[in-house]
Amino acid sequence: MSFVAIIPARLASSRLPNKPLADIAGKPMVVRTAERALASGASAIMVATDHADIVAACEAHGIPVCMTRADHPSGTDRIAEVAARMNLADDAVVVNVQGDEPLIDPALIAATAALVNATVPMATAAHPIHDVQDAFNPNVVKVVLDKQARALYFSRATIPWHRDGFADGLVANRQRFPTEYQPLRHIGLYAYRNDFLKKYPQLEVSPLEQIEALEQLRVLWHGYSIAVHVTTASPAPGVDTAEDLEKVRQFFSKIV
Repeated sequence: MSFVAIIPARLASSRLPNKPLADIAGKPMVVRTAERALASGASAIMVATDHADIVAACEAHGIPVCMTRADHPSGTDRIAEVAARMNLADDAVVVNVQGDEPLIDPALIAATAALVNATVPMATAAHPIHDVQDAFNPNVVKVVLDKQARALYFSRATIPWHRDGFADGLVANRQRFPTEYQPLRHIGLYAYRNDFLKKYPQLEVSPLEQIEALEQLRVLWHGYSIAVHVTTASPAPGVDTAEDLEKVRQFFSKIV
């Protein structure tokens, strides 16, 4: 199906200054990410930024870029501004690819975009958690699904809570999961139908998203469906720290 990929990229980063411009095998990180988005089969890509240095870096590498307002509260609001300026049709599918994901799988982008339709205005992705430590880590967001693979809830807590399976003490000691238990880790990749993306900035902030600090809970709170593509493979990590950046640089040094 046809879809557009928009890559929000802000220069400010508390843990890794100037992160989108970090060099990865001769190209800025945001450019590497945009190239992965283009490889997904997107009909168009666009970097959305609030800083002239990122604009200059994208233009130097032939990557379409759009300067946005600096006061957006979230990446979703930023891509909504760009989608409006691109004059996309209401039924167009827009994928939000984070600018610090230079190793994102292009096939994952396409598979997530394919789930959006007239009745399901938003989609995201998840993968099985195998590390017990991750299930209990509040920085690892979990999701539970209904029988149609649509999100019931996202949480930083361990969901679903296996009442009987966790009672034997093995999980409490972070050793292993019960055999029949398979929690899912949410992947921060989002696809939207454009008419819903237009509505999103006007939706009332929900108490759940404020408590969990998860903006996708606003969508569920207002009664909209989120389809979830479940991949068996754990995706390559994004870049949040200097250590993450070094790992990505090592990866590209082997293929460039």
